[in-house]
Amino acid sequence: MKDILQELEDRRADARLGGGQKRIDAQHAKGKLTARERIELLLDEDSFEEFDMFVGHRCTDFGMQESRPAGDGVITGWGTINGRLVYVFSQDFTVFGGSLSETHAQKICKIMDMAMQNGAPVIGLNDSGGARIQEGVASLAGYAEVFQRNIMASGVVPQISVIMGPCAGGAVYSPAMTDFIFMVKDSSYMFVTGPDVVKTVTNEVVTAEELGGASTHTKKSSVADRAFENDVEALAEVRRLVDLLPLNNREKPPVRPFFDAPARIEDSLDTLIPDNPNQPYDMKELILKVADEGDFYEIQEDYAKNIITGFVRIEGQTVGVVANQPMVLAGCLDIDSSRKAARFVRFCDAFEIPILTLVDVPGFLPGTSQEYGGVIKHGAKLLFAYGEATVPKVTVITRKAYGGAYDVMASKHLRGDFNYAWPTAQIAVMGAKGATEILYRSELGDADKIAARTAEYEERFANPFVAAERGFIDEVIQPRSTRKRVARAFASLRNKKVQNPWKKHDNIPL
Repeated sequence: MKDILQELEDRRADARLGGGQKRIDAQHAKGKLTARERIELLLDEDSFEEFDMFVGHRCTDFGMQESRPAGDGVITGWGTINGRLVYVFSQDFTVFGGSLSETHAQKICKIMDMAMQNGAPVIGLNDSGGARIQEGVASLAGYAEVFQRNIMASGVVPQISVIMGPCAGGAVYSPAMTDFIFMVKDSSYMFVTGPDVVKTVTNEVVTAEELGGASTHTKKSSVADRAFENDVEALAEVRRLVDLLPLNNREKPPVRPFFDAPARIEDSLDTLIPDNPNQPYDMKELILKVADEGDFYEIQEDYAKNIITGFVRIEGQTVGVVANQPMVLAGCLDIDSSRKAARFVRFCDAFEIPILTLVDVPGFLPGTSQEYGGVIKHGAKLLFAYGEATVPKVTVITRKAYGGAYDVMASKHLRGDFNYAWPTAQIAVMGAKGATEILYRSELGDADKIAARTAEYEERFANPFVAAERGFIDEVIQPRSTRKRVARAFASLRNKKVQNPWKKHDNIPL
């Protein structure tokens, strides 16, 4: 009996070594943790339960039968994050460069199936050279099996991808279908075709970092949501994110203890809006002053900065925030910001996370590049996302809400539940100067007349009261009491039930 128990321990020790000590040292030399060290940091202490530790590949071509490491390059299983169930897979770069084989894919599919069955998030720690060439189409089939599960799990359980090394070729499409992608600066990259292929086909000379590094994907492409300095920081932030999310689409987000009075008055907000309507201010100040303990978890911070997306807690409950940022492009909506916000709104709606919208938008960004790029269709994505969402929606207009952008930003007409405005709000088809020049074109030569007409228009429309008279604004509120009013609004909406008409699925303008 002792011999069998010893054999089990020996086999386990062998499996834990992955590709061997030499390769583990090489991984550490690159500033990267091993697959097992990453799982230990991500999950609560001693909570990890491993599956398929002894699985080996079945390939006999190219001499592969000579080397069959236990685990086959991926560690899979389940554990807890702050006591809540999650499923995890972590690719092991020390075993065949973390490349995906048929059995490697089967291990990932098994835990994804279990996550769906048991209603818990899936977290993938990606560090892989791609498909295992020796296995040919079997490894491609493995990828497609994983993709299919990503699609089925979308909107059912949260899916989080952390890119902690290379992720190239077909491998990129699994993270691309997940809800959040995090990257590690200087040690992770994603691209469909690598620098060598790019040079051969297009003669462009580019490094892996320039082509698909963390900076590229967080600032230019919007593929990744956040980038972190190292593996340790990335895994700590994943824990923070999971804390904000429900386990699945049938559960509400978790409620945490809070130590911040819901009725807290913030006098400084009364002077947040500058006297000059063309002067910017930082919308993040409002977000932090409305949130419990001033805590804000921002998503896609470095991309399309003219709109802010992320999570706060209000009375301990998770709330998604979408806010125009007057500091960038005057808070205009454009192609990038519309896509960024639409994706975020749809995520919140899929997982029953209420949405707070803070509005200061002078309109859509004009220009040929926007029109040629399809701003009409991209702007419609955000419009569609808000109109489709059935979660509680609270909107606060702080300053400008002009034209179609007023409609798009969670207006009353898109089933906004509570639509508040500050006294500084200006709700109109366009700014006073532009409107006056159209309405009184015949008087354009007379500067005094135009100035008088502009002042008249401002008095009529550069305030929230016309909209309030129509019932499009539920209440004009004091800026200082924003947290109190928003908290009470969400509290009153906790049992909200709205159903869209039955359909197989919608056809959002992609």
